Amino acid sequence: MLIVALAGLATLVIWDSYVAAPWTRDGSIRVQVASIAPQVSGQITEVRVVDNQFVRQGDVLYVIDPFDFKVALDTSQAQLRQKDADLQVKRIQAERRMRLSNLATTPEEQQVFAGNATQAQAAFDAAQQQVAQADINLKRTQVRSPVNGYVTNLLMRVGDYARVGSTNISVIDADSYWIDGYFEETKMAHVCVGNDAEAVLMGYRNPILGRVESVTRGISVPNAAPSTQGLPSVDPVYTWVRLAQRVPVRVRITDVPPGVPLVSGMTVTVTIRDAEARKGGDGWLHQRFAYLANRLVDVVYGPQTSSDCVPRVGERNGSVVTLPTPKAIAPLDPAARELAPGIAGSPRIRF
Repeated sequence: MLIVALAGLATLVIWDSYVAAPWTRDGSIRVQVASIAPQVSGQITEVRVVDNQFVRQGDVLYVIDPFDFKVALDTSQAQLRQKDADLQVKRIQAERRMRLSNLATTPEEQQVFAGNATQAQAAFDAAQQQVAQADINLKRTQVRSPVNGYVTNLLMRVGDYARVGSTNISVIDADSYWIDGYFEETKMAHVCVGNDAEAVLMGYRNPILGRVESVTRGISVPNAAPSTQGLPSVDPVYTWVRLAQRVPVRVRITDVPPGVPLVSGMTVTVTIRDAEARKGGDGWLHQRFAYLANRLVDVVYGPQTSSDCVPRVGERNGSVVTLPTPKAIAPLDPAARELAPGIAGSPRIRF
């Protein structure tokens, strides 16, 4: 009887380890990739990076020929100075007319000169915006990295033509690595947000440590695809053997052993460490017994879920990420400068 009991116990433990225990071989390292596209068009005159090079946020990746943009900036600045001079002249003319009496001028003439000053102000404001746009375009000829990371699959070369909005270089964000473990739905009762996790790469012994950050709240359902007239298309065949769906679980990486590289797409085996088993005692043997006891209870009575295991919908707030952009030049204040000394005074006849 003892042998039968031990055999039954071993069968339950083995069955639980392969069927119900929270681990999976179906995991992979994931990362976010910044697909960089120029905001101005032109010929590439300089490439300052090589493939797989590490770059920091703000480093120049490549340079577009800036000649046309320098000409546009100089032209817009010249037009701004012209509009500035015209504004000052028309503003002074309007102020002179406003100080004259009704014997020297008429209300209609005063309105005309005041309108001319307003139009000159509008033209000056438009010229300022053109200068700001030209200045930003000139700065955009230097395409910079928006993240810290690694240049990947670099295929560009000097002489290529860069087009607005067309991605021509990609940078792997070195600060965004995480692990996705695709757990069967029969094991999800043992996966809780905040649990410690271990991920072992196929070619390395030391595990990567992490913590369960979130659980995906939706996967594709084939029967939900719309068909004729927008009605759902439901497969009438229902197989006897039903395979458990796999739910992506996001694991935030907390520690990477020395010498273990993080490469997006690498296969990992993810294991979730049970929190209750860790609370069972300080000794390793005591923890193992507590773990097995919890598992046997789950096998007999089914897994017991916790209300605070996974946050409810709406409990987690997202974070706002902003990208630093070049600043436009400061606008010109026409009141702070004068076209010529004494222009506001009355003209005098010189002999």
